Amino acid sequence: MRVAVVGGSGNVGTAVLEALRGAPEVDSVVGLARRLPDRGAEPYRSAEWVTLDIAAEAADDAEEEAIVARLARAFEGATAVVHLAWLIQPNHDRDLLRRANVEGTRRVAEACARAGVAQLVCASSWAAYSPVDDDVPRDETWPAGGIPSSHYGVDKAAQERVLDEFEVAHPEVVVTRMRMALVFAADRGAAIGRYFLGPLVPRALLRPGALPFLPLPRGLRVQVVHAEDVGQAYLLAILQRAGGAFNVAADEVLLPGDLARVLDHGRFFEVPPSVIRPFLHYAWKFRLLASDAGWLDMAMGVPVMDGARVRRLLGWRPRHDAESTLRELLVGMVELRGRPSAPMRPDARQYRGPDTSTGRRSTRRKGTTMTGQHTNGAASAPGSHAQGAIDRELLGIYLADHLTGATGGASRIERMARSYADTELGPELSALATEIAGAREELAGLIDRLGLPSKPHRQAAAWVAEHVGRLKLNGRLLSRSPMSVVLELELMRSAVAGQLGLWQAMVDLAPDLGLDAEPFRELAERSRGFQTRLERLHEHARVSAFRADEKIS
Repeated sequence: MRVAVVGGSGNVGTAVLEALRGAPEVDSVVGLARRLPDRGAEPYRSAEWVTLDIAAEAADDAEEEAIVARLARAFEGATAVVHLAWLIQPNHDRDLLRRANVEGTRRVAEACARAGVAQLVCASSWAAYSPVDDDVPRDETWPAGGIPSSHYGVDKAAQERVLDEFEVAHPEVVVTRMRMALVFAADRGAAIGRYFLGPLVPRALLRPGALPFLPLPRGLRVQVVHAEDVGQAYLLAILQRAGGAFNVAADEVLLPGDLARVLDHGRFFEVPPSVIRPFLHYAWKFRLLASDAGWLDMAMGVPVMDGARVRRLLGWRPRHDAESTLRELLVGMVELRGRPSAPMRPDARQYRGPDTSTGRRSTRRKGTTMTGQHTNGAASAPGSHAQGAIDRELLGIYLADHLTGATGGASRIERMARSYADTELGPELSALATEIAGAREELAGLIDRLGLPSKPHRQAAAWVAEHVGRLKLNGRLLSRSPMSVVLELELMRSAVAGQLGLWQAMVDLAPDLGLDAEPFRELAERSRGFQTRLERLHEHARVSAFRADEKIS
């Protein structure tokens, strides 16, 4: 069995990869992520990886088609696709969140149908449910209308509608909806702190027993589940090809007394939610708190989930109770524990939102690394001290020239992947084509983020030049000789060497541009990986390239 995991480097994705790694029924796993994790560390080492941004903004139908087509190629041969990719931050940018969370789900579902995938397992949430005003447990038949004032709940409910439509259009695909409680574990501490806290919350106060007393919203009840148990629930759903919705939560519901027992010494007092909400709203509005007041509304309004179905049909049993899971998370938040992937990195850097001081805002590809949730601040405004040290005209020319080369390179290797799809080079070329196209998108997003001209006429010229140049690369019109692939691989090796130089230059320039250098280091490392993989392909191809009795097969 082959399984594809979209969002495999995140909180739930890491748990699912760990569960799949231990399952003898699973032969291979492909992980999809916007930024690659450390592929030398488990559980990421056990998967093949494809770089792809499901939130990329498509300028027209052709770009939209290209995104779905790349997803479908990544899903080829998979029995099941697990869709976990979801943006919580930057929650001031609703267009980006909706594009990533709702339209991203639509893209994944469509790609599953094209690739002939038998099962789509999608991460839904307790937040998808319509509000209640009691503590009566609800099963999976309760309406999934979301909490109107919570962007998270609204998008989860919209995702459910996407899945409803997909099930009607494609009854041949089993659709599984995992409606999870809050997913916690110690090594998720740093990531969850970044998503929900801010400079107003001293992390030391989160250590169990540190607070003298605890103020809590009146009527609060919380359901959680340990990440390890979540991974097992997904595995069981895949192995049993179980369709429908499943509520996934630890057995216990945490009430104010339980929360106080963990966070302080059992002392708490209740405050009306209406009193707390304005403080949360304005703290979020002025970026002093990462989470908005909609999370309070959701916590107060969503129903308690009845988890009988997942236990009865899948045989799932949580190994971790709710209180110990919360306690483990709090320690992880204080100690900034994490994993070696971009979403789960063990540090406390917050997303600070886009710079709106100049009145200019990026309108394309806001889901890329340089413009997404993990940048360390925005680029400085024109005329500021930081950007004054950089000649923006020269930088614009430099980046536009690289984008021109990247456009030609991405077009070339995508065409190579199609031409040699039926050969032993095909799978690796296909993976490289997807990842190199993703690197081009990262560069285009950076140019947009800095407000520099991308010179689209150059990109068009590069595309035309590559298509014309391929007509007689080796003296045989549109032929596929062994020498062709050798020459093309050499051209691609030169292209990614130039790309490596670009990202190394950006590491040096990032501080003066008000950008975080770490994403550029990751991109440079990715380019080195491209070089290594292209070298292996070249070594294989050149062995037979010049022998009269051999050909690529």
